[in-house]
Amino acid sequence: MIIIGEKINTSIKAVRPAVEKMDTEAIQQLAKKQAEAGAHYIDVNCGTFTSKEPELMEWLVKTVQDATDLPLCIDSPNPEALEAGLKSYSGKKPLINSVTAEKQRFESIIPLVTEYNTSIIGLCMDDSGMPEDADQRVKIADWLINNMTKRGIDISDIFIDPMVRPVSTGTHYGLVALETIRRVMEEFPGVHTTCGLSNVSFGLPARKLINQTFLITAIAAGLDSAILDPLDRKIMSFVYSAELLINKDEFCMNYLAAYREGRLEA
Repeated sequence: MIIIGEKINTSIKAVRPAVEKMDTEAIQQLAKKQAEAGAHYIDVNCGTFTSKEPELMEWLVKTVQDATDLPLCIDSPNPEALEAGLKSYSGKKPLINSVTAEKQRFESIIPLVTEYNTSIIGLCMDDSGMPEDADQRVKIADWLINNMTKRGIDISDIFIDPMVRPVSTGTHYGLVALETIRRVMEEFPGVHTTCGLSNVSFGLPARKLINQTFLITAIAAGLDSAILDPLDRKIMSFVYSAELLINKDEFCMNYLAAYREGRLEA
């Protein structure tokens, strides 16, 4: 399971002032803690600072790279902010979050993917918006994968996000996301799927319970990456145990290592 640590995001109340003040120590500590907790990528997002986003993204990328050698997920819909981050990046292959099948956004972001040799998250959304059903979302995934591979992007560098919507606004949305994940993984061998878990529970009480349950069902459907809080020991424990149960952890090695290191919470 590829874990994208979500904590360095200025939409999080405690993180916004740290980025605004360019508090290097606070950001680096957050990066280190996520790395130690089992993240494979560190997400960096300063999108709430619209006018200063490119400047702050450059600072964030440099600051986090000085704290960890994990690759970064450079997270913005703004091509200028993405390029500012990529120009200051010097580590392992980064991940861009994200592109859609919206023509203008696709044509502004894909050249950055090919120029800087990055991996890319593609959202199942086009100029018509976010589809209601899995059929249309899989069609968009098909379009994204075909058009990106035609540009020379390897399918193993593509992460498809099924676009998880809150079940509080439609109880069918959980099934739509799960069906999209299952079909994308079956129909496009070699591609990855990822999503932000917390969207599914928006507007409901006891959100962590819903997020945890959704994660397990999504892993069973084929999800092989997630954008989540790696500092949440409970949800990380579910990652290890779920992968073990669906035969994605040979000889239970990851589970046993997490147990020995005291990272499991029953």
